[in-house]
Amino acid sequence: MTGVPASAAGGTGRRPTPGAKLGTAAVNQASLWNIANILTMIRLVLVPGFVLLLLADGGYDPVWRALAWAAFAVAMITDIFDGHLARTYNLVTDFGKIADPIADKAIMGSALVCLSWLGDLPWWVTGVILGRELGITLMRFWVIRYGVIPASRGGKLKTLAQGTAVGMYVLALTGPLATMRFWVMGVAVVLTVVTGLDYVRQAVVLRRAGLAEERAAK
Repeated sequence: MTGVPASAAGGTGRRPTPGAKLGTAAVNQASLWNIANILTMIRLVLVPGFVLLLLADGGYDPVWRALAWAAFAVAMITDIFDGHLARTYNLVTDFGKIADPIADKAIMGSALVCLSWLGDLPWWVTGVILGRELGITLMRFWVIRYGVIPASRGGKLKTLAQGTAVGMYVLALTGPLATMRFWVMGVAVVLTVVTGLDYVRQAVVLRRAGLAEERAAK
């Protein structure tokens, strides 16, 4: 007996509850199974199903193309809601940060590659869009130590234009609608390039500011 209260000796007077760390880990693990992450998982699962539907029966059957469009539409809708739910209800997890962009690029990339392989979409369009997405992703990692480049309004508009254009190409459209999808895809490509250049500008500014702060701190 020292006569010194446990709190004064730097402790709390309580012993750690056995299994407390395990309980915390269980809670963190359970948090992965939230509605936002589940929607992201659904989008990932839809990717192979979408490809099979789009390429079924040679890839030119209107019925299979309509089913493929339905799968693509569901994927695009879940893309809208999972991010909104995660931010609104504080459901952001490390899994979601990684899986969400992977799911986005997987569904869009598979659609573009399949459409070009079927001859419906020029390969250069697929190359421009996928090249931009890969480049921006690598650039984000390049400047991540200095900060995060937020999604811009132009970027969101680009995503909407791409989704609309690709969806129109997935459907077996004819006549004026087939002509319209060409122009919608043209708008999507322009937005893809313009917003990509804007992200590069933001990345350069962010990196310069970060380097300046590091030099000032020395």
